Amino acid sequence: MGKIFVVGFGPGAYEHMTERARVSIEQSEMVIGYKTYVDIVSGLLTDKQIVRTGMTEEVSRAQEAVKQAKAGRTVAVISSGESGIYGMAGLVYEVLIEQGWKPGDDPEIEVVPGVPALASCASLLGAPLMHDFVSISLSDLLTPWEVIAKRVEAAGMGDFVVVLYNPRSGRRTRQIVETQKILLKYRSPKTPVGLVKSAFRQAQNVVVTTLEEMLNHEIGMLTTVIIGNSTTFNYHDLIVTPRGYQRKYTLSREGGRLEGQPRGVQPSPWSLDATVPVDLEAGADSNGPVGTDSRVAVPMQANGAAFATASAPSRLSAATTEEDRAASSDAMATAPIHPNFLPVLEIAVSPGVANKQFTPTQLTGIAELLGEHGTITYTPSHEMILKIPGGDPHLVSQRLLDMGLLISPTGLKAQIVACDFCDGEKTEAIPYAEELHQLLHGQEMPNELKIGFNGCAMACYGAVMEDIGVVYRRGFFEVYLGGKRGGCSPHPGQKVAEGVSPEELVGIVQRIVEEYQANAHPKERFHKFMKRQGEVAGFRWDGSVPVKTVEPVCGE
Repeated sequence: MGKIFVVGFGPGAYEHMTERARVSIEQSEMVIGYKTYVDIVSGLLTDKQIVRTGMTEEVSRAQEAVKQAKAGRTVAVISSGESGIYGMAGLVYEVLIEQGWKPGDDPEIEVVPGVPALASCASLLGAPLMHDFVSISLSDLLTPWEVIAKRVEAAGMGDFVVVLYNPRSGRRTRQIVETQKILLKYRSPKTPVGLVKSAFRQAQNVVVTTLEEMLNHEIGMLTTVIIGNSTTFNYHDLIVTPRGYQRKYTLSREGGRLEGQPRGVQPSPWSLDATVPVDLEAGADSNGPVGTDSRVAVPMQANGAAFATASAPSRLSAATTEEDRAASSDAMATAPIHPNFLPVLEIAVSPGVANKQFTPTQLTGIAELLGEHGTITYTPSHEMILKIPGGDPHLVSQRLLDMGLLISPTGLKAQIVACDFCDGEKTEAIPYAEELHQLLHGQEMPNELKIGFNGCAMACYGAVMEDIGVVYRRGFFEVYLGGKRGGCSPHPGQKVAEGVSPEELVGIVQRIVEEYQANAHPKERFHKFMKRQGEVAGFRWDGSVPVKTVEPVCGE
Protein backbone atom coordinates (compact mmCIF):
# COMPACT_ATOMS: atom_id res chain seq x y z
CA MET A 1 0.00 0.00 0.00
CA GLY A 2 1.27 3.42 -0.90
CA LYS A 3 1.13 6.40 1.42
CA ILE A 4 0.63 10.14 1.13
CA PHE A 5 1.99 12.48 3.79
CA VAL A 6 0.28 15.86 3.52
CA VAL A 7 2.88 17.93 5.35
CA GLY A 8 2.54 21.40 6.81
CA PHE A 9 6.11 22.55 7.40
CA GLY A 10 5.30 25.79 9.24
CA PRO A 11 6.80 29.18 8.48
CA GLY A 12 9.88 27.70 6.81
CA ALA A 13 12.76 27.86 9.27
CA TYR A 14 13.83 24.34 10.24
CA GLU A 15 13.65 25.12 13.96
CA HIS A 16 9.92 25.87 13.54
CA MET A 17 9.24 22.60 11.71
CA THR A 18 7.83 19.73 13.75
CA GLU A 19 9.85 16.55 14.17
CA ARG A 20 7.03 14.60 12.53
CA ALA A 21 7.14 16.88 9.49
CA ARG A 22 10.90 16.31 9.05
CA VAL A 23 10.56 12.53 9.49
CA SER A 24 7.66 12.40 7.02
CA ILE A 25 9.71 14.16 4.35
CA GLU A 26 12.74 11.95 5.06
CA GLN A 27 10.62 8.77 4.74
CA SER A 28 9.12 9.85 1.42
CA GLU A 29 10.49 8.74 -1.93
CA MET A 30 8.90 11.66 -3.73
CA VAL A 31 8.17 15.24 -2.68
CA ILE A 32 5.52 17.25 -4.51
CA GLY A 33 4.98 20.95 -3.99
CA TYR A 34 4.76 24.51 -5.21
CA LYS A 35 8.23 25.49 -6.42
CA THR A 36 8.73 28.20 -3.77
CA TYR A 37 7.90 25.73 -0.99
CA VAL A 38 10.23 23.12 -2.46
CA ASP A 39 13.05 25.67 -2.40
CA ILE A 40 12.34 26.50 1.25
CA VAL A 41 12.83 22.88 2.39
CA SER A 42 15.49 22.00 -0.20
CA GLY A 43 17.97 21.10 2.55
CA LEU A 44 15.88 18.02 3.36
CA LEU A 45 15.52 16.83 -0.27
CA THR A 46 19.00 15.63 -1.17
CA ASP A 47 17.97 12.16 -2.36
CA LYS A 48 14.32 12.65 -3.26
CA GLN A 49 12.47 12.67 -6.54
CA ILE A 50 10.95 16.14 -6.73
CA VAL A 51 7.86 17.34 -8.56
CA ARG A 52 7.53 21.11 -8.46
CA THR A 53 4.78 23.12 -10.13
CA GLY A 54 3.74 26.75 -10.30
CA MET A 55 0.94 28.75 -8.77
CA THR A 56 -2.64 27.61 -9.56
CA GLU A 57 -1.50 24.04 -10.29
CA GLU A 58 -2.70 22.60 -7.00
CA VAL A 59 -5.06 20.10 -8.63
CA SER A 60 -2.31 18.59 -10.77
CA ARG A 61 -0.11 18.23 -7.67
CA ALA A 62 -2.85 16.41 -5.78
CA GLN A 63 -3.61 14.14 -8.75
CA GLU A 64 0.07 13.26 -9.20
CA ALA A 65 0.41 12.45 -5.50
CA VAL A 66 -2.58 10.08 -5.64
CA LYS A 67 -1.30 8.45 -8.82
CA GLN A 68 2.19 7.83 -7.38
CA ALA A 69 0.82 6.57 -4.03
CA LYS A 70 -1.51 4.12 -5.78
CA ALA A 71 1.56 2.81 -7.57
CA GLY A 72 2.95 1.90 -4.14
CA ARG A 73 5.19 4.87 -3.48
CA THR A 74 5.47 7.03 -0.37
CA VAL A 75 4.81 10.64 -1.31
CA ALA A 76 5.02 13.90 0.64
CA VAL A 77 2.78 16.74 -0.54
CA ILE A 78 4.14 19.85 1.16
CA SER A 79 2.45 23.09 2.17
CA SER A 80 3.84 26.03 4.07
CA GLY A 81 2.17 26.77 7.37
CA GLU A 82 -0.60 24.26 8.15
CA SER A 83 -1.61 21.87 5.37
CA GLY A 84 -5.22 21.91 6.57
CA ILE A 85 -5.54 25.73 6.48
CA TYR A 86 -5.64 26.92 2.85
CA GLY A 87 -3.17 24.07 2.18
CA MET A 88 -3.24 20.81 0.23
CA ALA A 89 -4.94 18.48 2.71
CA GLY A 90 -8.51 19.14 1.59
CA LEU A 91 -7.70 18.94 -2.11
CA VAL A 92 -5.89 15.60 -1.75
CA TYR A 93 -8.95 14.19 0.02
CA GLU A 94 -11.26 15.60 -2.66
CA VAL A 95 -9.28 13.92 -5.46
CA LEU A 96 -9.33 10.60 -3.58
CA ILE A 97 -13.05 10.84 -2.80
CA GLU A 98 -13.75 11.59 -6.47
CA GLN A 99 -12.13 8.22 -7.24
CA GLY A 100 -14.29 6.37 -4.70
CA TRP A 101 -11.59 6.09 -2.00
CA LYS A 102 -12.59 5.36 1.60
CA PRO A 103 -10.51 5.37 4.83
CA GLY A 104 -8.60 2.08 4.95
CA ASP A 105 -8.30 1.86 1.16
CA ASP A 106 -5.06 2.21 -0.77
CA PRO A 107 -3.31 4.64 -0.41
CA GLU A 108 -2.93 5.49 3.29
CA ILE A 109 -3.21 9.18 4.17
CA GLU A 110 -1.55 11.05 7.03
CA VAL A 111 -2.02 14.78 7.49
CA VAL A 112 1.00 16.19 9.34
CA PRO A 113 0.10 19.48 11.05
CA GLY A 114 2.38 22.50 11.06
CA VAL A 115 2.46 25.98 12.58
CA PRO A 116 -0.08 28.02 10.56
CA ALA A 117 0.87 31.40 9.13
CA LEU A 118 -1.61 33.19 11.37
CA ALA A 119 0.18 31.80 14.45
CA SER A 120 3.72 32.50 13.29
CA CYS A 121 2.80 36.02 12.15
CA ALA A 122 0.91 36.71 15.39
CA SER A 123 3.95 35.71 17.44
CA LEU A 124 6.01 38.39 15.71
CA LEU A 125 3.38 41.04 16.49
CA GLY A 126 2.83 40.24 20.16
CA ALA A 127 -0.47 38.57 21.07
CA PRO A 128 -3.17 39.82 18.67
CA LEU A 129 -5.12 36.52 18.52
CA MET A 130 -5.83 36.12 22.24
CA HIS A 131 -9.58 36.42 21.71
CA ASP A 132 -11.97 35.13 19.06
CA PHE A 133 -10.75 35.63 15.50
CA VAL A 134 -11.59 34.67 11.91
CA SER A 135 -9.31 34.03 8.94
CA ILE A 136 -10.50 35.06 5.49
CA SER A 137 -8.77 34.61 2.15
CA LEU A 138 -9.32 37.59 -0.13
CA SER A 139 -8.52 35.58 -3.25
CA ASP A 140 -11.62 35.39 -5.43
CA LEU A 141 -10.09 32.84 -7.78
CA LEU A 142 -12.18 30.06 -6.18
CA THR A 143 -14.72 32.03 -4.12
CA PRO A 144 -16.90 34.86 -5.54
CA TRP A 145 -16.06 38.28 -4.12
CA GLU A 146 -19.68 38.80 -3.07
CA VAL A 147 -19.36 35.84 -0.69
CA ILE A 148 -16.01 37.05 0.66
CA ALA A 149 -17.43 40.53 1.27
CA LYS A 150 -20.32 39.05 3.28
CA ARG A 151 -17.82 37.17 5.44
CA VAL A 152 -15.82 40.34 6.06
CA GLU A 153 -19.05 42.16 6.95
CA ALA A 154 -20.00 39.41 9.41
CA ALA A 155 -16.55 39.50 10.99
CA GLY A 156 -16.84 43.25 11.43
CA MET A 157 -20.29 42.97 12.99
CA GLY A 158 -19.09 40.20 15.29
CA ASP A 159 -16.12 42.25 16.54
CA PHE A 160 -13.70 39.46 15.60
CA VAL A 161 -9.99 39.94 15.15
CA VAL A 162 -9.56 39.40 11.39
CA VAL A 163 -6.69 37.55 9.72
CA LEU A 164 -6.44 38.11 5.98
CA TYR A 165 -4.68 35.61 3.71
CA ASN A 166 -3.88 36.39 0.04
CA PRO A 167 -4.73 40.07 0.58
CA ARG A 168 -3.47 41.46 -2.74
CA SER A 169 -1.72 40.37 -5.94
CA GLY A 170 -0.45 42.19 -9.02
CA ARG A 171 -3.80 41.94 -10.80
CA ARG A 172 -6.10 41.70 -7.77
CA THR A 173 -5.95 44.99 -5.89
CA ARG A 174 -9.48 46.14 -5.05
CA GLN A 175 -10.37 43.43 -2.50
CA ILE A 176 -8.12 44.76 0.27
CA VAL A 177 -9.48 48.28 -0.34
CA GLU A 178 -13.07 47.05 -0.05
CA THR A 179 -12.20 45.06 3.06
CA GLN A 180 -10.81 48.17 4.75
CA LYS A 181 -14.00 50.11 3.91
CA ILE A 182 -16.22 47.41 5.37
CA LEU A 183 -14.29 47.10 8.63
CA LEU A 184 -14.14 50.88 9.10
CA LYS A 185 -17.93 50.78 9.53
CA TYR A 186 -17.52 48.76 12.71
CA ARG A 187 -14.31 49.84 14.41
CA SER A 188 -12.05 52.80 14.99
CA PRO A 189 -9.66 54.00 12.26
CA LYS A 190 -6.94 53.71 14.92
CA THR A 191 -7.50 49.96 15.33
CA PRO A 192 -4.05 48.29 15.39
CA VAL A 193 -3.08 46.32 12.28
CA GLY A 194 -0.08 44.06 11.76
CA LEU A 195 1.42 43.31 8.34
CA VAL A 196 3.80 40.37 8.28
CA LYS A 197 5.59 39.17 5.18
CA SER A 198 7.58 35.93 5.03
CA ALA A 199 7.54 35.23 8.76
CA PHE A 200 10.78 33.61 10.02
CA ARG A 201 12.33 33.63 6.54
CA GLN A 202 15.18 35.71 5.19
CA ALA A 203 12.80 38.24 3.61
CA GLN A 204 10.81 38.71 6.82
CA ASN A 205 9.21 42.13 7.20
CA VAL A 206 6.95 43.24 10.07
CA VAL A 207 4.93 46.48 10.08
CA VAL A 208 2.61 47.71 12.83
CA THR A 209 0.13 50.28 11.59
CA THR A 210 -3.58 51.17 11.89
CA LEU A 211 -6.72 50.33 9.99
CA GLU A 212 -6.84 53.76 8.35
CA GLU A 213 -3.13 53.69 7.38
CA MET A 214 -2.69 50.04 6.36
CA LEU A 215 -2.99 50.63 2.61
CA ASN A 216 -0.07 53.07 2.72
CA HIS A 217 2.25 50.08 3.23
CA GLU A 218 3.32 47.31 0.89
CA ILE A 219 0.86 44.39 0.94
CA GLY A 220 1.25 41.39 -1.36
CA MET A 221 0.44 37.69 -1.68
CA LEU A 222 3.08 36.76 0.91
CA THR A 223 1.68 39.24 3.45
CA THR A 224 -0.56 38.14 6.29
CA VAL A 225 -2.73 40.97 7.60
CA ILE A 226 -4.00 40.88 11.20
CA ILE A 227 -6.63 43.49 12.09
CA GLY A 228 -7.52 43.93 15.77
CA ASN A 229 -10.96 44.02 17.34
CA SER A 230 -12.44 46.80 19.46
CA THR A 231 -10.27 45.96 22.50
CA THR A 232 -6.96 45.39 20.71
CA PHE A 233 -4.28 47.91 21.66
CA ASN A 234 -0.79 48.87 20.58
CA TYR A 235 2.02 49.03 23.11
CA HIS A 236 5.51 50.01 21.87
CA ASP A 237 4.80 48.35 18.49
CA LEU A 238 3.39 45.23 20.10
CA ILE A 239 -0.24 44.35 19.33
CA VAL A 240 -2.23 42.77 22.15
CA THR A 241 -5.87 41.66 22.22
CA PRO A 242 -6.92 41.14 25.87
CA ARG A 243 -8.61 37.84 26.66
CA GLY A 244 -10.51 39.40 29.58
CA TYR A 245 -8.46 38.37 32.61
CA GLN A 246 -8.31 41.96 33.80
CA ARG A 247 -12.10 41.88 34.19
CA LYS A 248 -11.74 39.19 36.84
CA TYR A 249 -8.32 39.63 38.43
CA THR A 250 -5.96 42.42 39.40
CA LEU A 251 -2.99 41.58 37.17
CA SER A 252 -0.53 43.64 39.17
CA ARG A 253 -1.12 41.59 42.31
CA GLU A 254 1.24 38.66 42.84
CA GLY A 255 -0.08 35.13 42.70
CA GLY A 256 -2.26 34.81 39.62
CA ARG A 257 -5.53 32.95 39.98
CA LEU A 258 -5.37 32.09 43.67
CA GLU A 259 -4.24 35.49 44.90
CA GLY A 260 -5.72 37.79 42.25
CA GLN A 261 -8.56 40.07 43.29
CA PRO A 262 -11.63 38.87 41.35
CA ARG A 263 -13.60 41.28 39.23
CA GLY A 264 -17.33 41.44 38.72
CA VAL A 265 -18.50 40.06 35.41
CA GLN A 266 -19.24 42.98 33.14
CA PRO A 267 -22.23 43.30 30.80
CA SER A 268 -20.10 43.04 27.64
CA PRO A 269 -17.73 40.11 27.09
CA TRP A 270 -14.99 42.31 25.65
CA SER A 271 -14.88 44.68 28.61
CA LEU A 272 -11.85 45.36 30.75
CA ASP A 273 -12.29 46.70 34.25
CA ALA A 274 -10.64 49.68 35.91
CA THR A 275 -11.65 51.83 38.87
CA VAL A 276 -11.18 55.59 38.78
CA PRO A 277 -12.73 58.36 40.91
CA VAL A 278 -14.88 60.87 39.10
CA ASP A 279 -15.61 64.48 39.92
CA LEU A 280 -19.16 64.95 38.66
CA GLU A 281 -18.75 68.71 38.41
CA ALA A 282 -15.60 68.39 36.30
CA GLY A 283 -17.08 65.49 34.33
CA ALA A 284 -13.83 63.55 34.01
CA ASP A 285 -10.97 62.19 36.01
CA SER A 286 -7.69 64.08 35.97
CA ASN A 287 -5.99 61.04 34.44
CA GLY A 288 -8.04 61.15 31.29
CA PRO A 289 -11.55 60.70 29.91
CA VAL A 290 -13.91 58.28 31.60
CA GLY A 291 -17.00 56.54 30.32
CA THR A 292 -15.69 53.62 28.33
CA ASP A 293 -13.94 50.54 29.60
CA SER A 294 -14.09 51.84 33.14
CA ARG A 295 -15.65 51.26 36.52
CA VAL A 296 -16.76 54.75 37.45
CA ALA A 297 -17.04 55.67 41.13
CA VAL A 298 -19.37 58.63 41.66
CA PRO A 299 -18.61 60.68 44.81
CA MET A 300 -20.49 59.90 48.04
CA GLN A 301 -23.76 61.75 48.27
CA ALA A 302 -25.70 62.70 51.35
CA ASN A 303 -28.11 59.81 50.82
CA GLY A 304 -25.39 57.13 50.74
CA ALA A 305 -22.72 55.55 48.58
CA ALA A 306 -23.20 56.02 44.87
CA PHE A 307 -21.47 54.08 42.15
CA ALA A 308 -21.97 53.22 38.51
CA THR A 309 -20.48 50.53 36.30
CA ALA A 310 -19.88 51.02 32.60
CA SER A 311 -18.29 48.80 29.99
CA ALA A 312 -17.40 49.48 26.38
CA PRO A 313 -14.96 48.53 23.66
CA SER A 314 -11.96 50.75 24.19
CA ARG A 315 -8.20 51.05 24.07
CA LEU A 316 -7.89 53.75 26.73
CA SER A 317 -6.41 51.26 29.19
CA ALA A 318 -3.42 50.85 26.88
CA ALA A 319 -2.50 54.53 26.90
CA THR A 320 0.69 55.15 28.86
CA THR A 321 1.32 58.85 28.21
CA GLU A 322 -0.78 61.98 27.97
CA GLU A 323 -0.28 61.93 24.17
CA ASP A 324 -1.36 58.28 24.00
CA ARG A 325 -4.45 58.98 26.06
CA ALA A 326 -5.39 61.96 23.94
CA ALA A 327 -4.95 59.96 20.75
CA SER A 328 -6.98 57.06 22.11
CA SER A 329 -9.73 59.42 23.26
CA ASP A 330 -9.90 61.08 19.84
CA ALA A 331 -10.01 57.68 18.17
CA MET A 332 -12.93 56.52 20.31
CA ALA A 333 -14.75 59.79 19.80
CA THR A 334 -14.69 59.33 16.03
CA ALA A 335 -15.01 55.54 15.90
CA PRO A 336 -18.26 54.36 14.32
CA ILE A 337 -19.95 51.90 16.68
CA HIS A 338 -22.44 49.45 15.22
CA PRO A 339 -25.83 49.53 17.07
CA ASN A 340 -25.41 45.90 18.11
CA PHE A 341 -22.16 46.75 19.89
CA LEU A 342 -23.04 49.83 21.92
CA PRO A 343 -21.39 49.93 25.33
CA VAL A 344 -23.82 48.90 28.06
CA LEU A 345 -24.10 50.79 31.33
CA GLU A 346 -25.24 48.47 34.12
CA ILE A 347 -26.23 49.99 37.44
CA ALA A 348 -28.20 48.90 40.53
CA VAL A 349 -30.88 51.27 41.86
CA SER A 350 -32.92 51.28 45.08
CA PRO A 351 -35.16 53.87 46.77
CA GLY A 352 -33.19 53.71 50.04
CA VAL A 353 -31.70 51.54 52.77
CA ALA A 354 -34.94 51.17 54.72
CA ASN A 355 -37.31 52.67 52.15
CA LYS A 356 -38.60 50.07 49.68
CA GLN A 357 -41.06 52.25 47.79
CA PHE A 358 -40.29 53.77 44.39
CA THR A 359 -42.38 56.82 43.56
CA PRO A 360 -44.20 57.24 40.21
CA THR A 361 -41.88 60.16 39.42
CA GLN A 362 -38.82 57.98 40.00
CA LEU A 363 -40.20 55.18 37.84
CA THR A 364 -41.02 57.63 35.05
CA GLY A 365 -37.53 59.10 35.23
CA ILE A 366 -35.96 55.64 35.11
CA ALA A 367 -38.03 54.76 32.06
CA GLU A 368 -36.85 57.92 30.29
CA LEU A 369 -33.22 57.03 31.01
CA LEU A 370 -33.68 53.48 29.70
CA GLY A 371 -35.19 54.54 26.40
CA GLU A 372 -36.47 51.94 23.95
CA HIS A 373 -33.64 49.40 24.34
CA GLY A 374 -32.82 49.45 28.05
CA THR A 375 -33.94 46.73 30.45
CA ILE A 376 -34.94 46.47 34.13
CA THR A 377 -34.49 43.43 36.35
CA TYR A 378 -36.00 43.52 39.82
CA THR A 379 -33.99 41.51 42.36
CA PRO A 380 -34.93 39.76 45.64
CA SER A 381 -32.69 42.34 47.35
CA HIS A 382 -35.17 45.11 46.48
CA GLU A 383 -32.92 46.65 43.85
CA MET A 384 -33.57 47.23 40.20
CA ILE A 385 -30.72 46.41 37.80
CA LEU A 386 -30.77 48.87 34.91
CA LYS A 387 -28.98 48.07 31.65
CA ILE A 388 -28.72 51.06 29.32
CA PRO A 389 -27.05 50.61 25.89
CA GLY A 390 -24.82 53.59 25.23
CA GLY A 391 -25.59 55.14 28.61
CA ASP A 392 -23.22 57.85 29.83
CA PRO A 393 -22.11 56.97 33.40
CA HIS A 394 -21.88 60.56 34.60
CA LEU A 395 -25.20 61.69 33.19
CA VAL A 396 -27.12 58.59 34.26
CA SER A 397 -25.62 58.55 37.76
CA GLN A 398 -26.37 62.20 38.39
CA ARG A 399 -29.92 61.89 37.05
CA LEU A 400 -30.63 58.95 39.36
CA LEU A 401 -29.11 60.73 42.36
CA ASP A 402 -31.21 63.80 41.59
CA MET A 403 -34.28 61.56 41.81
CA GLY A 404 -33.31 60.68 45.39
CA LEU A 405 -32.28 57.13 44.53
CA LEU A 406 -29.36 55.08 45.82
CA ILE A 407 -27.12 53.63 43.12
CA SER A 408 -24.39 51.01 43.26
CA PRO A 409 -22.30 48.80 40.98
CA THR A 410 -23.32 45.30 39.96
CA GLY A 411 -21.13 42.24 40.11
CA LEU A 412 -19.01 40.91 42.97
CA LYS A 413 -19.69 43.47 45.66
CA ALA A 414 -20.82 43.95 49.24
CA GLN A 415 -24.52 44.69 49.57
CA ILE A 416 -26.61 45.77 52.57
CA VAL A 417 -29.98 44.01 52.45
CA ALA A 418 -32.13 45.73 55.10
CA CYS A 419 -35.75 45.22 56.06
CA ASP A 420 -38.31 48.03 55.72
CA PHE A 421 -38.37 48.53 59.53
CA CYS A 422 -42.12 48.03 59.45
CA ASP A 423 -42.52 50.87 56.95
CA GLY A 424 -40.47 53.15 59.19
CA GLU A 425 -42.40 52.50 62.39
CA LYS A 426 -39.43 50.80 64.09
CA THR A 427 -36.69 53.32 63.51
CA GLU A 428 -34.16 52.62 66.28
CA ALA A 429 -31.73 50.58 64.17
CA ILE A 430 -32.03 52.49 60.87
CA PRO A 431 -29.01 54.78 61.51
CA TYR A 432 -26.73 51.75 61.93
CA ALA A 433 -27.99 50.12 58.72
CA GLU A 434 -27.38 53.38 56.86
CA GLU A 435 -23.89 53.71 58.34
CA LEU A 436 -23.01 50.18 57.20
CA HIS A 437 -24.42 51.02 53.79
CA GLN A 438 -22.22 54.10 53.47
CA LEU A 439 -19.11 52.24 54.62
CA LEU A 440 -19.47 48.94 52.77
CA HIS A 441 -22.17 48.88 50.11
CA GLY A 442 -20.69 48.51 46.62
CA GLN A 443 -17.17 47.59 47.73
CA GLU A 444 -15.53 44.98 45.50
CA MET A 445 -15.38 41.52 47.05
CA PRO A 446 -14.07 38.05 46.16
CA ASN A 447 -17.70 37.09 45.56
CA GLU A 448 -21.13 38.56 46.24
CA LEU A 449 -21.38 39.39 49.94
CA LYS A 450 -24.82 40.10 51.38
CA ILE A 451 -25.16 41.69 54.80
CA GLY A 452 -28.70 41.17 56.05
CA PHE A 453 -30.09 43.69 58.53
CA ASN A 454 -33.34 43.23 60.47
CA GLY A 455 -34.72 45.95 62.73
CA CYS A 456 -36.43 43.64 65.23
CA ALA A 457 -36.34 40.10 66.59
CA MET A 458 -38.97 38.90 64.10
CA ALA A 459 -36.22 38.90 61.42
CA CYS A 460 -38.93 38.67 58.75
CA TYR A 461 -36.50 39.68 55.98
CA GLY A 462 -34.36 36.63 56.75
CA ALA A 463 -31.13 38.34 57.76
CA VAL A 464 -29.96 35.11 59.45
CA MET A 465 -29.86 33.40 56.02
CA GLU A 466 -27.38 35.90 54.55
CA ASP A 467 -23.57 35.77 54.58
CA ILE A 468 -23.56 38.17 57.52
CA GLY A 469 -26.75 38.66 59.51
CA VAL A 470 -27.53 41.50 61.92
CA VAL A 471 -30.68 41.38 64.08
CA TYR A 472 -31.72 44.22 66.42
CA ARG A 473 -33.17 43.23 69.82
CA ARG A 474 -34.24 45.87 72.36
CA GLY A 475 -31.22 48.12 72.18
CA PHE A 476 -28.64 45.47 71.29
CA PHE A 477 -27.68 43.41 68.25
CA GLU A 478 -27.11 39.76 67.39
CA VAL A 479 -24.61 38.79 64.69
CA TYR A 480 -24.91 35.67 62.53
CA LEU A 481 -22.19 34.43 60.14
CA GLY A 482 -22.04 31.91 57.31
CA GLY A 483 -25.68 31.70 56.21
CA LYS A 484 -26.54 30.26 52.79
CA ARG A 485 -29.88 31.32 51.36
CA GLY A 486 -29.84 29.33 48.11
CA GLY A 487 -28.30 26.28 46.51
CA CYS A 488 -28.85 22.62 47.27
CA SER A 489 -28.13 22.88 51.01
CA PRO A 490 -29.41 26.23 52.34
CA HIS A 491 -28.91 26.93 56.02
CA PRO A 492 -28.97 29.84 58.49
CA GLY A 493 -25.85 31.44 59.76
CA GLN A 494 -24.30 30.59 63.10
CA LYS A 495 -25.01 33.03 65.90
CA VAL A 496 -21.55 34.27 66.90
CA ALA A 497 -22.45 37.24 69.08
CA GLU A 498 -25.37 38.63 71.05
CA GLY A 499 -25.79 41.64 73.25
CA VAL A 500 -23.60 43.69 70.90
CA SER A 501 -23.96 47.39 71.71
CA PRO A 502 -24.82 49.83 68.92
CA GLU A 503 -21.43 51.50 69.39
CA GLU A 504 -19.64 48.21 68.68
CA LEU A 505 -21.75 46.89 65.81
CA VAL A 506 -20.38 48.81 62.83
CA GLY A 507 -16.75 48.15 63.76
CA ILE A 508 -17.39 44.41 64.19
CA VAL A 509 -19.10 44.03 60.81
CA GLN A 510 -16.43 46.14 59.14
CA ARG A 511 -13.63 43.90 60.51
CA ILE A 512 -15.43 40.77 59.31
CA VAL A 513 -15.84 42.20 55.82
CA GLU A 514 -12.24 43.40 55.62
CA GLU A 515 -10.91 39.99 56.64
CA TYR A 516 -13.02 38.26 53.99
CA GLN A 517 -12.00 40.83 51.40
CA ALA A 518 -8.30 40.35 52.14
CA ASN A 519 -8.08 36.56 52.60
CA ALA A 520 -10.80 34.81 50.61
CA HIS A 521 -9.97 32.97 47.41
CA PRO A 522 -11.37 34.35 44.15
CA LYS A 523 -15.09 33.49 43.85
CA GLU A 524 -15.11 31.89 47.33
CA ARG A 525 -18.46 32.42 49.02
CA PHE A 526 -18.41 33.74 52.57
CA HIS A 527 -19.85 30.59 54.18
CA LYS A 528 -17.12 28.46 52.57
CA PHE A 529 -14.47 30.98 53.56
CA MET A 530 -15.58 30.94 57.20
CA LYS A 531 -15.65 27.15 57.38
CA ARG A 532 -12.22 26.94 55.76
CA GLN A 533 -10.73 29.56 58.06
CA GLY A 534 -12.49 28.31 61.18
CA GLU A 535 -12.36 31.82 62.63
CA VAL A 536 -13.13 35.28 61.24
CA ALA A 537 -12.46 38.51 63.17
CA GLY A 538 -12.27 36.51 66.39
CA PHE A 539 -15.53 34.62 65.82
CA ARG A 540 -15.15 30.84 65.52
CA TRP A 541 -17.18 28.52 63.33
CA ASP A 542 -18.13 25.68 65.67
CA GLY A 543 -20.46 23.70 63.43
CA SER A 544 -23.41 24.27 65.74
CA VAL A 545 -25.66 24.93 62.74
CA PRO A 546 -26.64 21.52 61.29
CA VAL A 547 -25.92 21.43 57.57
CA LYS A 548 -27.19 18.44 55.65
CA THR A 549 -24.89 17.35 52.83
CA VAL A 550 -26.89 17.05 49.61
CA GLU A 551 -25.62 15.65 46.33
CA PRO A 552 -25.45 18.75 44.11
CA VAL A 553 -27.45 17.36 41.20
CA CYS A 554 -28.62 20.92 40.60
CA GLY A 555 -25.16 21.75 39.24
CA GLU A 556 -23.76 23.73 42.17
